[in-house]
Amino acid sequence: MPHIPKHIDAFFADITQKIIEETEANLSPEATRSTDAWRRYPEAPDPRSPFALDRDRILYSGAFRRYAGKTQVIYFASVLDEMLTSRIIHTLSVSQVARTIGKFLRLNQELIDAIALSHDLGHSPFGHDGEKFLSEICEEHGIGQYHHHIQSLHIVDRVAKRGRGLNLTFQVRDGILSHDGEVHNQQLVPQRNKTEEDLQQYIRRKKAGENVEMMPATMEGCVMRISDTIAYIGQDIEDAIRIGIIKREDIPKELQEKLGRTNGEIMDVLIKDVIYNSFEKPYVCFSEEISDALLQLKRFNYEKIYYNPRIKRDHDKIQRGFRILFDHFLNDLKNNRKESRIFKDFLATKVPEYWETTSDAEKVRDFIGGMTDRYFVEVLKEVTVPEMKLL
Repeated sequence: MPHIPKHIDAFFADITQKIIEETEANLSPEATRSTDAWRRYPEAPDPRSPFALDRDRILYSGAFRRYAGKTQVIYFASVLDEMLTSRIIHTLSVSQVARTIGKFLRLNQELIDAIALSHDLGHSPFGHDGEKFLSEICEEHGIGQYHHHIQSLHIVDRVAKRGRGLNLTFQVRDGILSHDGEVHNQQLVPQRNKTEEDLQQYIRRKKAGENVEMMPATMEGCVMRISDTIAYIGQDIEDAIRIGIIKREDIPKELQEKLGRTNGEIMDVLIKDVIYNSFEKPYVCFSEEISDALLQLKRFNYEKIYYNPRIKRDHDKIQRGFRILFDHFLNDLKNNRKESRIFKDFLATKVPEYWETTSDAEKVRDFIGGMTDRYFVEVLKEVTVPEMKLL
């Protein structure tokens, strides 16, 4: 570690504290302060605010880098058309939407940013389809269902930083676990008295297959959760139009009149509606009219886009691929094949604690869940296609 003179460290600590105090003096009474932040494992003081430190740790994680190679809706989007949305574009869009809403509501934007940038880290290759396939296999191996928001928390807690975890604040970890863009809520009220045990109980029940829901502990978490939907709903329509799955005229006329025709118009309506109806309130919400229209638009997207046979091309091949890779790497672990990809590309970097506290099935889950689409296919070819060369 390079040596930084104490007087320079002291200078930055003093300046940072003044900036934090000035910024947080203007926050809403409903906002989360830096003084509210806490971590499970104590750390030495850092010049940055706790939520800014979390954001930076997330940005420099390997899981964040792999966003760029993961499906949002359309498989291999970056290969087919670089204008299509990948998981990284969605994540950055969520962050921007949430920061915009948070700015008007005078909430902690560093906390919002940290949650937004990490909320989808646990997405497997091939988006929600891959998540479903991997979940079925995980259940069969007795390690519970696979849910990307639970895996996102698992990554920052136990997989990142060579298996040591990032030791993020409770507020960020809660926001990661409490986001759910698939559930439709008109109003989100923060559950402010949550504890670590509440998070762990939710994880146990969700992995066991129970239909449970959990509200974020902070207003910032609520903003991020509602922003997730705002960020994807119109953009998925634009991508579907771009590749010819639907036409803009297919959007029901009444929804065009209420929400708009383009992603820009839809986002503008939704963001302004949330800000107007949440301003100086202890909750985050849409108006009833806009919420109902948004729910109808979600149903349109599911029918015309997400369940469209053209989107599901090679669906069965990908499903078989997950099973092949899971069985292959589980067998490699049982037979201690050190030349295997799971050893060379994943486990070789992990600390002994990760090895000792993680079952073989969980190691395979973590390895496959972290793959990009391209890497998944590359490894699948290695496993299934024989080499055409002499010994």
